[in-house]
Amino acid sequence: MSSQHAEPVSRSGVYYPDGAVDAPVFQRNDLTPDTHITGPAVIVDRQFTVIIDPGFEAETDHAGIITITCHAGSGHVPQTESGRADPVLLEVFNNIFMGTAAEMGLTLKNTAYSVNMKERLDFSCAVFDASGNLVANAPHIPVHLGSMADTVKAVVEDGRNDMRPGDIYLTNDPYRGGSHLSDMTVICPVFSGEGSLIFFTAARGHHSDVGGTTPGSMPPTASHIDEEGVLIENFLLVRDGIFRSE
Repeated sequence: MSSQHAEPVSRSGVYYPDGAVDAPVFQRNDLTPDTHITGPAVIVDRQFTVIIDPGFEAETDHAGIITITCHAGSGHVPQTESGRADPVLLEVFNNIFMGTAAEMGLTLKNTAYSVNMKERLDFSCAVFDASGNLVANAPHIPVHLGSMADTVKAVVEDGRNDMRPGDIYLTNDPYRGGSHLSDMTVICPVFSGEGSLIFFTAARGHHSDVGGTTPGSMPPTASHIDEEGVLIENFLLVRDGIFRSE
């Protein structure tokens, strides 16, 4: 089918770092299938506005979906000033990463059997970069979140070269970023399709009993950490997606 060209209903200024550009404005309802619109242009609807930047082209299909593609070899894609963060993209990715941590916490709450996590919400979730630095955390338990980056960095230091997709590590070591022994932290390295380690996710939750000399662990009369419970320095809990139950 031959390409269709819609008529703009008006024109409007679209502002880029290099200045304003006079762009045609199209009504979404006026666009027929196989309509092609070359940027800069604006498509408006009752629910949304689509900006087509210079160097891009929009095309509509029979389902009403608008697909935007970049012209091959185009040098007109707007760029932000070198060394400066784009404030819009910064906010977009901030919400993506924060939303990921919040979704982790919601999933943990909904799937947990423990009253400590399901009812008391005594857990925290966060996302870390490939070096173990904190990227984003949901507003869970502050005492968990302040030290979790050190826990992830300790796991990275111990076993980065041995990490594989599908691995998960368990630790509660208070000497390497843990809080008290009852707070168990599970850390999952995430890899790209090419096999490169790109980031970590981690969740820390309070367990009601981790051993020690009394039920419930952490007796007030303890004089040594061994009396408070078991200390797990860095245990490979899952290998290649298989839980190491034995």
